[in-house]
Amino acid sequence: MTNLSSILTASAANHPTKTALVAGDTEVDYATLDLFARMFAGALGDLGVAPGEHVALVLPNVPQFTVAYFGCHYAGNPVVPLNVLLTAEELACHLDDAQATVVVTWDLFLPAVEAATLGRPPGAAAAGNRTIIVAKADINDLSAPEGTHNLTALVAGATPIDHAHPTTPEDTAVILYTSGTTGRAKGAELTHANLLANAKVPHQLVGLGAETVALVALPLFHAFGMTVMHNAVLAVGGTLVLQPRFTASEAVALIERHRVTFFGGVPTMYVALLQLKAADLTTVKWCVSGGAPMPAEVMAGVEERFGVTLLEGYGLSETSPVVSFTVPELPRTAGSIGYAVPGVELALVDDAGRFVTTPDTRGEIAVRGNNVMKGYWRNPGATATAIVDGWFRTGDIGTFDVHGAYRIVDRKKDLIIRGGYNVYPREVEEVLHRHPAVAQAAVVGVPHARYGEDVKAVVTLKPGAAATPDDIITWAEPHLAAYKRPRIVEIRDALPVGPTGKVLKAALRTAA
Repeated sequence: MTNLSSILTASAANHPTKTALVAGDTEVDYATLDLFARMFAGALGDLGVAPGEHVALVLPNVPQFTVAYFGCHYAGNPVVPLNVLLTAEELACHLDDAQATVVVTWDLFLPAVEAATLGRPPGAAAAGNRTIIVAKADINDLSAPEGTHNLTALVAGATPIDHAHPTTPEDTAVILYTSGTTGRAKGAELTHANLLANAKVPHQLVGLGAETVALVALPLFHAFGMTVMHNAVLAVGGTLVLQPRFTASEAVALIERHRVTFFGGVPTMYVALLQLKAADLTTVKWCVSGGAPMPAEVMAGVEERFGVTLLEGYGLSETSPVVSFTVPELPRTAGSIGYAVPGVELALVDDAGRFVTTPDTRGEIAVRGNNVMKGYWRNPGATATAIVDGWFRTGDIGTFDVHGAYRIVDRKKDLIIRGGYNVYPREVEEVLHRHPAVAQAAVVGVPHARYGEDVKAVVTLKPGAAATPDDIITWAEPHLAAYKRPRIVEIRDALPVGPTGKVLKAALRTAA
């Protein structure tokens, strides 16, 4: 039998009294966490939820997420983690597509869940009536709104199951919805084998162990947070310090208080850390970045100021998510996403479908290995388009160097074609990040009557810095070919980002 719950089973057996989760002043040891997860599995059975039925989680980074997540795996119920910031209409669409029969939600998000499941706000899809389980911030409050169940009360009244429900390596463990930044979200079916294999990667890279203390600021409903910061650390008996909503100042306070050794974030989080006047990260041994390309200037700034090694990774929801990582013992260059992780193959495919064999030649990144999803849930057409001859086509354009390290050039769909010339936003963004006043930069294509598209940059400035759009345009001239230069620069207080900190370029295009 292959089941993701084996992660918790093993760590509870090996480290029963060790702290598994820290949330504020609350600490939960492995034996208690495992017991609660088994009781949650029993509670699902008491509610008449059959193995194989899908359970949606609308939960922030709180202990109840981990209890419900592993409880579902113990019970043989695939988990559907959903973005807590979704509107009622968006929730209804996801719940309907996933055919979830149960929703576990934080009380703060209950109104949206109820609107999506028990009612139908204007324009919402018909999600149908579903069992709603509410987790409350006050665990002593055992009340539940009419038509719902209280999570704590359910668990307290349930009998823990002895053994995980039998599942195979190819059974679906998680349906993870893509971010939807390039179109309507699709549900990637990740198997127990996919997620177990990918949970081993961080340990293989940096030797995580029971002494590891990880700050989990990335949302657990996202692939990066779920696998790299949650599953991987629990698999080795480490401790998770949960931060429900990232702020740089609170993150530093948690790092200092709990002597955090492992931190993972997206580039915008590292930009925020660099902007703090004082930050002590001396206990941190390893930092990892993913979710979006890391600007070279930001990486250099983090390593220089905090004295840590920052490893950049690459992955997608469809790949569980880790595909590649830079590693300490191999050549590491700024902007590189490194090398394929164990069990995974990388290749580049040109527009004619041929494999690229020459270094520094662009092609679409294709992935094959133990991390690739079994397909998109109820979407065979999209699956057939995405997985060709066993290779998952990522939609990302990349190159590899003479050492075999890969680099992301751009998203295939983000490519700007100006007057017949290809402009890769990532290249322009790297240049703009070198401007002394620029904190963040995002480049998009906007319609142009003569050239088809023109290049627009949206930037934020560093605290106390000053620059005008014309200053930035002029500064870029000697660094970029004429057709690559941004002709339009907009300065904002902040860039629009999703819940994981990824810049939402679709919103920039719309605003443009």
